[in-house]
Amino acid sequence: MKAVKVCVVLAAMILVSHAQIKMRDSDKARVISLENAWNEAEKNKDAKAVGGLLAPFFAYTESDGTFLNKQEFLASIAAASYDPDQIVNDSMIVNTYDHSVVVTGTYHEQGAEKGKRYVRHGRFTDTWIQEDSSWLCAASQETLISR
Repeated sequence: MKAVKVCVVLAAMILVSHAQIKMRDSDKARVISLENAWNEAEKNKDAKAVGGLLAPFFAYTESDGTFLNKQEFLASIAAASYDPDQIVNDSMIVNTYDHSVVVTGTYHEQGAEKGKRYVRHGRFTDTWIQEDSSWLCAASQETLISR
């Protein structure tokens, strides 16, 4: 009888573990799609769409150390002086936790700012949190790297 109980407990643990792995894989895929949607919305200067991806108390640290809250970050996207042609993430690593996901990777961006062409390569870290059934980015940080 004791062996049966042990087998039932082990089977339940395996099923729960398998369900958690599937859920984490789906969370990873969802957040990667949100990262890509963010890039597309930012490239199109769609501050409203980007705003929908950000937590109310979003914190952003630019590569020069400047800190922006959500409203300031969205204003920087909508600014007439900012005109990105391309924003692409690469080498993303996604780590899941209970109700958060941390994405690290590299990015390539090119466009014009204040009338001058630019090309930027950098690393980023984005922290996503789960609010009800939605994923929102709570914090983002970028660092420029040379190629």
